[in-house]
Amino acid sequence: MPALNVEFSDRELEDLRQIAKERGTSMKALVREAAAADIARHRALQEGAEAFRRFFASHADEFAEAFPDDEPAAKGEGRVA
Repeated sequence: MPALNVEFSDRELEDLRQIAKERGTSMKALVREAAAADIARHRALQEGAEAFRRFFASHADEFAEAFPDDEPAAKGEGRVA
């Protein structure tokens, strides 16, 4: 399995040791769990954003009708500076 060396400050390393000890796990397992949780959170946010984009696209006309002031100006329209 590929590995990654990660550097921590002395304070961070001591905090990791303490947390791992309190949880009854190794520092390696603690860091790996934290990284895996962040990866899962990132994927969920990406999936949620994609679901929102699909929903918005499929209801674009309804949003345009409900919020006409938020629609971009058509080409040739708009303010003249």
